[in-house]
Amino acid sequence: MTTQTQTAQADTSVRVDLARDTWNVLTRELKPVLRDPFSLIFSLVQPLVFLGLFAPLLIGQSGQPAAETLVWFVPGVLVMIVLFGTGATGSNLQYEMMTGSHERTLVAPLARSSLLIGRALKEIAPIVVQALVVIVIALPFGVSIDVLGLVIGLALLAVFGVGLGSLSYALALQTKDREWLFWGVQQTLLFPLLILSGMLLPLDDGPKWMQAVAVANPVNWVVQAERALIAGDIATAPVLWGCVAALALAAVGLLVGVRAMRKSS
Repeated sequence: MTTQTQTAQADTSVRVDLARDTWNVLTRELKPVLRDPFSLIFSLVQPLVFLGLFAPLLIGQSGQPAAETLVWFVPGVLVMIVLFGTGATGSNLQYEMMTGSHERTLVAPLARSSLLIGRALKEIAPIVVQALVVIVIALPFGVSIDVLGLVIGLALLAVFGVGLGSLSYALALQTKDREWLFWGVQQTLLFPLLILSGMLLPLDDGPKWMQAVAVANPVNWVVQAERALIAGDIATAPVLWGCVAALALAAVGLLVGVRAMRKSS
């Protein structure tokens, strides 16, 4: 009788709670970011290079006022932050697997799905901070930002980042200690998604096949939605399709990522 009671107490003590476990994983993942905020600044180097070097070329070729061109270009830079930032987060999990810390978290009394969901939600904080930094830098150049559109746009970027980050973690779980394979797949997918989104250059004058592929690119719809939101065109079709694309990617990413985490060993 005593043995059964002790067993029941032990089972109760390790009973998992998805919401609680996700919160614990989220706070655990955020602590290194808070301790070393310079990592956020360093990850802004690439977007700021595009903003500082590519934008002037685009302004010169467009023949339009700088502010008008930047209103078109800055939303693409915001999506670029998500694409390059969350797309590479799986490498952190890969490092944990190679050092053995991931194995220790697997045997912890946590819901397996929380290990993925908590990590994915952690991406929201860097996305919001970095996006706001880019916006502040762009403001002195005459960029006009709709406040409500910006808030909705940040939420859209967060949802998009959760989906993309989940897929990055799923890729890390599949490739395990083969870093070359992770980066090979990541880079092979990343740059076509970037180019075929109209993020840097408009695709209106591109080949018909490129325009057709861009229609199926979820990043393209998120970029179009961000441009509309920042301009204040909230109740428009691009915003609707951008939300659909981001939500669909988040659903697929979490589904694939949670499944990969549950099978992880």
